[in-house]
Amino acid sequence: MNKVKNILLVGVGGQGIILASKVLSSGLIDAGYDVKMSEVHGMAQRGGSVTTQVRYGEKVYSPIIGKGQADIIVAFEKVEALRWLEYLKPDGKIVINDYKIPSATVLSGKEKYPEKVLEKLEEKFDNITIINAADEAVKLGNIKAQNIVMLGGLIKALKIDNIDWNKAVKENVKEKFIDLNLKAIEKGMEFEEEKAV
Repeated sequence: MNKVKNILLVGVGGQGIILASKVLSSGLIDAGYDVKMSEVHGMAQRGGSVTTQVRYGEKVYSPIIGKGQADIIVAFEKVEALRWLEYLKPDGKIVINDYKIPSATVLSGKEKYPEKVLEKLEEKFDNITIINAADEAVKLGNIKAQNIVMLGGLIKALKIDNIDWNKAVKENVKEKFIDLNLKAIEKGMEFEEEKAV
């Protein structure tokens, strides 16, 4: 049986979601999976909604994930998790970054940033891992590495940590950031281990 896994990565422009998806796809391809990836940008500038869809398995025919089909949603920003929930399978999993980026409408005062986002998600879903990826990335020396911390959490959640992720990082990240990102992916995998205990 050709079991295809559907991963939806969601967040805000400038968070490095596309890079994380490329590292993920690269590792999966190296491991012998058929992989399809699509990306959708919201507003062209930083701050717009960005999503990538990664599907992998023995044979994948389309990169598109329909509503109610995602095995896992990886949310790089809290409200983006709420925005894309209808894509999650009933028994799906959420890996969420405890990080807030107010939208333009929130910053202008037209809307309020939703309260207790994580609490609402935890009430609805048992299978949720919360990662404070920004804090961990800052400890590693660069907040921009939070995308790879999140990728590490996703890898552990999917139980695909037997793949050579260091190689995938090295092939997709600028040389001067390789060491930082190798530490970041390892840190993200630790979060999922802690959650599993």
